[in-house]
Amino acid sequence: MKTRFNTYDIICMVAELQRLVGMRVNQVYDIDNKTYVIRFQRSEEKVVLLLESGNRFHTTQFEWPKNVAPSGFTMKLRKHLKNKRLESISQLGVDRIVALQFGSGEAAYHVVLELYDRGNIVLADYEWTILNVLRPHVEGDKIRFAVKEKYPLDRAKTDYSAPDEETLKEILSKSKPGDNLKKTLNPNLEFGAAVIDHVLLENGLSGNMKVNKEQGFLVDRDLHKLLKALKQAEEMLDNAKNTVAKQGYIIQRREERPAAEGEAKFLLTNQEFHPELFAQYNNQPFVQLDTFDRAVDEFFSALEGQKIDMKTVQMEREAMKKLQNVRKDHDKRVTELSRVQLDDRRKAELISRNEELVEHARIAVQTALANQMSWDNIDLLIKTAQENKDPIACIIKHLKLNTNHITLLLSDPYDDESDDGEELDLKPMLVDIDLSLTAFANARRYYDQKRNAAKKQQKTIESADKALKSAERKTKQTLKEVQTISSISKARKTYWFEKFYWFISSDNYLVIAGRDQQQNELLVKRHLRAGDLYVHADLSGASSVLVKAAGRAPPPPRTLAEAGQAAVGYSVAWEAKVLTRAWWVQAQQVSKSAPTGEYLSTGSFMIRGKKNYLLPDQLQFGFSFMFRLEDSCIERHRDERKVILADEASDVTSDVTQDQDEEIIVSDDDEPSDEDKKVDRLESITEETTQIKIEDAPEKETASREETADVESSDDSDSGVLHTHIKVDHGTGEVHTESKTRTISEMSDPSEDKFSFPALPNKSKKPQKKEKKVPEPKKEEKKETLKRGQRGKLKKMQKKYKNQDDEDRALMMDMLQSSKESKESKKAQKSAAKPSKSKSAARIPQPAPLLLEADSEDDPDPDQVGGAGGAGGVEAEAAEAEVALLAQLTGCPHAEDELLFAVPVVAPYSALVNYKYKVKLTPGTSKRGKAAKTAVQVFLRDKTSSAREKDLLKAVKEENIARNFPGKVKLSAPQLHKHKK
Repeated sequence: MKTRFNTYDIICMVAELQRLVGMRVNQVYDIDNKTYVIRFQRSEEKVVLLLESGNRFHTTQFEWPKNVAPSGFTMKLRKHLKNKRLESISQLGVDRIVALQFGSGEAAYHVVLELYDRGNIVLADYEWTILNVLRPHVEGDKIRFAVKEKYPLDRAKTDYSAPDEETLKEILSKSKPGDNLKKTLNPNLEFGAAVIDHVLLENGLSGNMKVNKEQGFLVDRDLHKLLKALKQAEEMLDNAKNTVAKQGYIIQRREERPAAEGEAKFLLTNQEFHPELFAQYNNQPFVQLDTFDRAVDEFFSALEGQKIDMKTVQMEREAMKKLQNVRKDHDKRVTELSRVQLDDRRKAELISRNEELVEHARIAVQTALANQMSWDNIDLLIKTAQENKDPIACIIKHLKLNTNHITLLLSDPYDDESDDGEELDLKPMLVDIDLSLTAFANARRYYDQKRNAAKKQQKTIESADKALKSAERKTKQTLKEVQTISSISKARKTYWFEKFYWFISSDNYLVIAGRDQQQNELLVKRHLRAGDLYVHADLSGASSVLVKAAGRAPPPPRTLAEAGQAAVGYSVAWEAKVLTRAWWVQAQQVSKSAPTGEYLSTGSFMIRGKKNYLLPDQLQFGFSFMFRLEDSCIERHRDERKVILADEASDVTSDVTQDQDEEIIVSDDDEPSDEDKKVDRLESITEETTQIKIEDAPEKETASREETADVESSDDSDSGVLHTHIKVDHGTGEVHTESKTRTISEMSDPSEDKFSFPALPNKSKKPQKKEKKVPEPKKEEKKETLKRGQRGKLKKMQKKYKNQDDEDRALMMDMLQSSKESKESKKAQKSAAKPSKSKSAARIPQPAPLLLEADSEDDPDPDQVGGAGGAGGVEAEAAEAEVALLAQLTGCPHAEDELLFAVPVVAPYSALVNYKYKVKLTPGTSKRGKAAKTAVQVFLRDKTSSAREKDLLKAVKEENIARNFPGKVKLSAPQLHKHKK
């Protein structure tokens, strides 16, 4: 297969790409360490030029996958070539070297592409001094390809003219015996093997002719033809320099594909690309395209798909080879058994017809043995008798006395007398005779062997039929699976978001998260748009999570809750089995600009303004598959993930989170996981503890409220940051919110108070192994031991307020608050400071946080952000395109749907409630790969799954299935329990 340009290809391509001269460089990318892409632009016209070191250069209409981070060589090219105009593209001499000049005068830069040997790409300035080189090396003793060296222009060949008669005779005289004409000429000429073959055929010669052979190429007879042919080759190269090739050709080869039914199938594979159809390819299949540039682009872009096709053909051949081996083995066994039957029958017939002779020979040998003669003496006796022409001794050929056998050479005594045509051809043959059996007994023994072989043959044929049918069935199934996997591999499209952690929320919003610090940086810099939301766990080192909402309505609370779950799940909280909270901010609150004197590392950002905290949720993920729908089936699944609008999308209250919790519990498995049980137990303990707090003393409640008011009033003048202050009515159990102005440093206090509400999970949720200790009751015991007589005072209070209902208690608390406001403020500040210290001390030790929070004078308005994001026509179009992209994927395929491929997805379990295939993932001990395989096996055993769905699940590569798992997991699903039973 041809994979690199020859001289003629380079000349034709340089002539064709002159249309790029005058265009400016827009950007430079690298596909791999040898292949680079230069994007040109001229007004509305855009062209992408692809350069591969050592192999090719051409424009491309296909979207090639680019490296996420540009290489150093790419950055150097960008620095010197960006916005420069392409002034010229030329070939250095007639060598396989192409030079592109960008800019003019002293601002000119040259990119030199070498297409011979291992190839190279060199960036040089206007004086041809090398600025950067892709492959630094040394040629010979003097020529060095390194930075600050001069690029050697004089080493390129400049002459490709056809040799004269004397030179040609000298070249032919140096050929070795047995060399053909093409092998002799090719190293000494610049035309290339394809052109030489073409001109030789055009002039009545062939490249396979042997030199100086009578039936090959004779110098005296054929030299003038060769001179004419080489002159024609020179003219071809001259014409290619001045005229653009009108067409391009891809030469193909017909590959035979095996088929189980026996019919012939063929696969056409691309073999070579040429600017014109040469004579040697007239009888081969080919594809004709408009230009040579287009032909080269099609050839190389189809290579990947062709590799998949060839791999499929290879697997088909192996499957058919196994079937043929089974058939050959069967035929071999049957043939061998038939031969054995025929031999045994012949031997039995010969013994029967020579019965008297066989009996005499047997008795003679037995008599000698009875006389106790040694085996050597018996052998000597038989040889002596044979010399004396004894008829009995003459038929004895071997003595096998160790097995009590002798070998006789028997022939048919009635061969001449038999006139009728017999079935058996009784030629003379060696027959083993058992000395312990008579002649008739020996004949019967051979007949018995023949009958046994016949029975064995019949059984072999019967069993072989079953084996062949089974092998054919397996081969057909293998061919079908190979074809299916091949078609799926071709149809499989890698979505741009699959390189990140990702899922689609219940409200049809795309949620993406970074796998590491570099991806966190990439997410914010490249994919965070106005209108998107940034979500992060309240832990250091967690993933940055984006909710893609630009140009759409603000995401509902359900989507925010799921994004918060993902942010917590893709952090250290998963391995530690810790329930923690997450928060979200608007896109413009995230900044990479650090305050003066500070530095932000990779993946770290400044958060300016208010954080909106989400309540902690259970560590429950789900694993499922989404299926790519054929375009005609998309409308059927239009409202699967319907958006549920909320009054205020930016105000995620505790009630919404509670609803989400209930929804998760409703859609839970038949057997609740350990985490669910532990959370329920923790909540019940928290309620008891808070009851003691409520009855403890209204003074403490009053003091804490006075402290809040004091702090707020004292800091009003210092900061203008808005903060939502949450008050809990212990009588009615309602949550009231008020907008207060507080400093950023104190913003964590009210959020902690918010989670001390009795009916909600509070911040005392620590790693679940320690939950039985219940930290809050211990705090109460400490308080009881601090003051003497506290227990007795508590009993008196319980007796005194025994008949007081909730409303009376609320009224009394309000009265106490207004009367003791000034007196208790200082005590309240001290008592508030102590619990905050204990809470911070009780947390898991964490490294320094990566996300910083800065003071901000003006808090951004969420409505304004959403409006700005949706107002732009470009963003609205992008949002529509994204919604259309997400509509292609469904987790609930219908029986009548046409499915193209399957995509594995890991998401919060609540987002997968309506999916057909799903298992729950909770923190556990199973490794990701093993858990993923188990889950896929569960899906494949599902009785409701169709054959196409199973094929698509099998076609997903193993390395892609478990890559989004948050860590070690425990699988749970009703299907698993049923299987175990």
